[in-house]
Amino acid sequence: MSLAQLLLACSLSFTALTLSTAAHADNAPAKAASKKTAKAKPAAKAAEAKPLDEDVAEPSVHESSATDFDCELGNKITIYENANDDAHIALRWKKRLHRLTRVGTSTGANRFENHVYGLVWIGIPAKGMLLDSKQGRQLANECRNAEQMKPLAANEAAATGTSLQ
Repeated sequence: MSLAQLLLACSLSFTALTLSTAAHADNAPAKAASKKTAKAKPAAKAAEAKPLDEDVAEPSVHESSATDFDCELGNKITIYENANDDAHIALRWKKRLHRLTRVGTSTGANRFENHVYGLVWIGIPAKGMLLDSKQGRQLANECRNAEQMKPLAANEAAATGTSLQ
């Protein structure tokens, strides 16, 4: 196939594509009118969006117990748990309160997520960590509460030969 034939074939296919697009655009007003008559779809979308509002709204922590965590690099996190609601926690991070929902795990770790902000809290017996799932990075690691700090203090005291009492 010569270069002239190749250019001719390309220009013909481009012309056909342009005519096809123009004909499709002429039918667009008819489609727009049919979309206006179907009003049931936006109502379904609004019902789906409702769970996201829970993740955005700042949760109430009045009847919750608070646990403070000290993390690496001086970061601090507070977890609020309600005895009546095992499926959610409130997490204070950077002066903002976020509602996180429990996600089941196969390892037994406590995992809570907020899909709107991309926050993931993973709690294991030795420590906790806060992740940003949207950017794929750690926000806070080596987070420990007062109970989790006790074994560390005992190990340090044993290493230096001093007593905790």
